[in-house]
Amino acid sequence: MNPIIDVSRLCKIVSLARPPGEAAVKPAPELVILQDIDIAVMAGESVAIVGASGSGKSTLLGLLAGLDLPTTGSVRLDGTDLARLDEDGRAALRARLLGFVFQSFQLLPAFTALENVMLPLELAGVAGAGDLARAMLRRVGLGERLAHYPKYLSGGEQQRVALARAFVMRPKLLMADEPTGNLDAATGASVIELLFELNAELGTTLLLVTHDEALAGRCGRIVRLAAGRIVGEPVAA
Repeated sequence: MNPIIDVSRLCKIVSLARPPGEAAVKPAPELVILQDIDIAVMAGESVAIVGASGSGKSTLLGLLAGLDLPTTGSVRLDGTDLARLDEDGRAALRARLLGFVFQSFQLLPAFTALENVMLPLELAGVAGAGDLARAMLRRVGLGERLAHYPKYLSGGEQQRVALARAFVMRPKLLMADEPTGNLDAATGASVIELLFELNAELGTTLLLVTHDEALAGRCGRIVRLAAGRIVGEPVAA
């Protein structure tokens, strides 16, 4: 069986602005964000990427999703080499394959909870988008909040809408970037319980970026980053 995520020798280097007065003949200074990253994730796995702030976690997630391209190395998603696709092709692959949950929720403020969850279904031309979105919002405990706009929802409710939107397309792969970062401890714990429940129900592969060791321990495997390199993958208890 081929990995759903297959990363080989991945590096991300960005050029920095030259200090004022430095001669242009000198090479521009560079910042190495990620170096020599190798990861393989099999379908159905749950994997946490952990590390301190600035270790490269979110940059890695963006590269794995095709939101950015590496300087060197390769990323294959479901067998497709992202470097062989143009921007539109990568967007189409994300729409077909991925669900996302972000720290900042990323809900559209002018759309109701129902409309936010319907949006990916409608963009994909899925029939019965309204019924599917209502069912998923009921599943996350928001059946009575369908017509509410994000500003009238609590942080926990907004993240539940985001979970419903991510799972409503039944993605093969869910990527979550610090999904409880803007929530208090109790609310965050309830959102995480829901995340793992939905993940188990739908058999989705989960890739979770977090600095929370307890949350990472809920996953089947941990990939630990430090200064842009993988420093260990201890198996969660």
